[in-house]
Amino acid sequence: MDDKISSELINEFLSQLPERALNLGLRILLAVIFFLLGIHLIKFIRKIIRKSMKRANAELGVIQFVDSFLKASFYALLVMLLASAFGVDAASVVAVVGSAGVAIGLAVQGSLSNLAGGVLILALKPFKVGDYIRESYSEKEGTVTEIQIFYTKLLTPDNQTVVLPNGNLANNSLVNVTTQEARRMDISVGISYQADLKRAKEVLNAILAGDEAVLKDRDMLVYVSELSSSCVMLGVRCWFKQEDFWAGKWRITENCKLALDENEIKIAYNQLDVHLDTGEERRA
Repeated sequence: MDDKISSELINEFLSQLPERALNLGLRILLAVIFFLLGIHLIKFIRKIIRKSMKRANAELGVIQFVDSFLKASFYALLVMLLASAFGVDAASVVAVVGSAGVAIGLAVQGSLSNLAGGVLILALKPFKVGDYIRESYSEKEGTVTEIQIFYTKLLTPDNQTVVLPNGNLANNSLVNVTTQEARRMDISVGISYQADLKRAKEVLNAILAGDEAVLKDRDMLVYVSELSSSCVMLGVRCWFKQEDFWAGKWRITENCKLALDENEIKIAYNQLDVHLDTGEERRA
């Protein structure tokens, strides 16, 4: 009798298997189609929001942050909708996520800190996309290219991309080099004690006065900064616009060397005088 019942159940299962497989295959196919449609819809919505924010003259960093946040949110919503289509109760999913909230929070506390840091960066605006910053935590520096939900990307002068957690940037000190329109340049030149000090200062002042990129309405100074053991240290100070700073500093440094050479003003360098004891003094 039991064998007969088992045989009937197996036959019933086998008879219903093609229909169930077809239904499951159709549901998977529809899920894939809706997933692909959802991806295109998410991209379309994000594109509209980005254009709207650009027309509203929102900062690029704000646009990038909002776009990455919406992307994560929309994909999570799409996955929940597809799960509901497969018969998974959305309320059950929310309940499970809620009950596991403490564990999830502990597991992703670093990410939550980075998310909060990103919000603080956008709210307080210590820097924005396009600024050149130098942060103290990992001593990295570069131009800010992206501000995302959890990370900020920098482009270094040697064309490397550095990814920094927003939490570290928000909780540690940093230097924003490009906040101000002008930047001061300071270089040091050591001349020999035998050189004509006044003439050297005249030569260096002439270099500053003759450079077109130097801001003439700011301080231009050539001064004695130190009387060291082997040379007289002269400080050369002037101001450039941010975009002219590095080219100007390199140019001024080179011109100082060339001008001092032309005027036969010796640039000092470290040297060591060695006196040999031949023994004659001891015999004397």
